[in-house]
Amino acid sequence: AGSEKLFQAGFAEFLKLRRQSGMEASDQLDGARRAMRAAAQRELDALDHHNAFLATVGSVSPYIGLFGTVWGIMHAFIGLGNAGQATLATVAPGIAEALIATAIGLFAAIPAVVAYNRFAADVDRLAGRFDSFMEEFSNILQRLAAR
Repeated sequence: AGSEKLFQAGFAEFLKLRRQSGMEASDQLDGARRAMRAAAQRELDALDHHNAFLATVGSVSPYIGLFGTVWGIMHAFIGLGNAGQATLATVAPGIAEALIATAIGLFAAIPAVVAYNRFAADVDRLAGRFDSFMEEFSNILQRLAAR
């Protein structure tokens, strides 16, 4: 789908510049390449739009979970201090709740990082395909411009 937009942008610009009198073939090609690069950048920006959110979730979630863990353990020790007796039964529920916060943070972070890496690789691969398409199409336009 993205290559279609590159083609449309490049060919439309090529035809527009070709209609102008006195336009050199190299100027026609340069204009078409610029139009295709702009279209490619718009497509890649649209695809990469949500990757910043995934990166943020992936990097911040473990710290939010850690904060919840620290907060929960702090409350467990406060409860232990109020109880006056250091038994596992008095500390365990608070620590278990605290560890759940860590698990939730990791549960959010791990899929976000995996998704970010997948989407980033897909966008990079597509950028390479766009570059190849622009080069191939530029060769075709160069042959047309030489006529």
